Amino acid sequence: MRNPILTTWLTLSLLGLSLHPPIRCPITLFADEPAAVQAEAATEAPVKAAKPLRSAVMIRFHEAISPLSGALLKRRFEQAVRDGAEVIVLDIDSPGGDVITTLDLVQMVERATDVHVVAYINREAISGAAILALSTDQIVMLPRARIGDAGMIVMGPDSAFRYASEKARSLLALQLRDLAEKHGRPAALAEAMVDKDLVISKATHKEDGTVRYFSNRDWDSMEDADQWQRGVVVREAPGNTFFTANGERAVELGLAELVIDRPEQLAGVLGVAEPIRLINPSGADTLIVILNDNWVTWLLLVIGLIALVIELGAPGIGVGGLISILCFGLFFWSRFLGGTSGWFEVILFLIGIAFIGLEILVIPGVGIAGVSGVLLVLFSLVMASRRVMMPESSRDLSNLMGEIGVVLAAFVGFGIGLAILARYLGELPLLSRLALAPMTGDGAPPVASLAGTATALPNHERAQIGDLGKTLGPLRPSGKLQLDDDILEVVTEGDFIPDGTEVRVVAIRGARVVVRRVEVEQQ
Repeated sequence: MRNPILTTWLTLSLLGLSLHPPIRCPITLFADEPAAVQAEAATEAPVKAAKPLRSAVMIRFHEAISPLSGALLKRRFEQAVRDGAEVIVLDIDSPGGDVITTLDLVQMVERATDVHVVAYINREAISGAAILALSTDQIVMLPRARIGDAGMIVMGPDSAFRYASEKARSLLALQLRDLAEKHGRPAALAEAMVDKDLVISKATHKEDGTVRYFSNRDWDSMEDADQWQRGVVVREAPGNTFFTANGERAVELGLAELVIDRPEQLAGVLGVAEPIRLINPSGADTLIVILNDNWVTWLLLVIGLIALVIELGAPGIGVGGLISILCFGLFFWSRFLGGTSGWFEVILFLIGIAFIGLEILVIPGVGIAGVSGVLLVLFSLVMASRRVMMPESSRDLSNLMGEIGVVLAAFVGFGIGLAILARYLGELPLLSRLALAPMTGDGAPPVASLAGTATALPNHERAQIGDLGKTLGPLRPSGKLQLDDDILEVVTEGDFIPDGTEVRVVAIRGARVVVRRVEVEQQ
């Protein structure tokens, strides 16, 4: 009796068609085959041991490329390499950003020679993100995801944004060609992401049928152009536009390796164990992001500046000094690990503080040292906060102006905070040196103190060399002196003098009243 299913399958096989894979069944098709042949056929497909799946981790990068986001990505990437991952999947959804940071991330990927790096593009990899994707070993995209448009935009002398010069574009285009050729991708298409003037054509080799893509400049410089049949222009690169393609088209053109319909298919097509472990930001990464927030930055700067002024008014390592060190330490630490600051900014900041200290303790008044110190502090804080060296787009310019605004707002908040403290806690030493006191009824400027006394004479005119008094609080090296019924602001020669110690005025240098411990004179 004939088997109808078997007869249908044999007929379709003879016609070269197939509806589904052949069904394995125990029916002998050719009963007259020798037994040895049948035995050989039965053993020709031995059961093979399953190949172990590779270990993989995924790192999400769903933000613009900036020194901060780049530094955090590098930290997680390096952690994955240290943990021994065989496959690192970069889940990219980014509009691009800073060119210098992008090239730094490209070098990071290229140095990871013992790891298979995959760019998974679920929505878009534009500009710098497309360059980052080209540096990976494999690009996997969803059908409607986009890659490309890596044109360089810079701000001109008239503050208008325009495309970068030919010189700058040529260097970046060469880097993209090298990346594409290294990973077997069409170099002309990669170059067209940067150079909008290129016209890319499909070409077929006349002898072996090899298909390649050439730009109009390639055709002009090819020595074997006569061996290629020039075809149609690639519709995504017709000239006057940066090359951009969706997932299906990128795979068709050879710019990406795989396209998948759903994210759940990613582990299967990569041959890695499921589920792919996601490397989340660490606690330090989260803290860095929080400290880089504009409002937190503003608060750190305001508190740090107020505490610094209080400490400079009574030098020594007091509460003000500790709070100031903590605030500015957190500020620069978060910028260090966030990739926006280096030692240059820290040195500028310390020099500025030193100049301000000289202005307060050595040469009181509002002079060159004080103004220079304030400007250096302001400049160092802006430099440490910047996320782009030079703005290359309206977004970069907006970010830079926002960072400058945060620092300036912190100085405004600092001034308001000092005014409030002076109102409710009495006059601050620094303000008494930098500002004129209000006029009294007879036209003389009174000098107030934290103890509440006031007289018509300035601080340094109310004392004479040889006067004796007792300290009101410790001198470290500046503080208060009880001189008869008057209270003066004084400084020592550099020594620490405890509270309640008898001292003598030994010098008056400008507005500074210098004292020395009486016990030391007697010795």
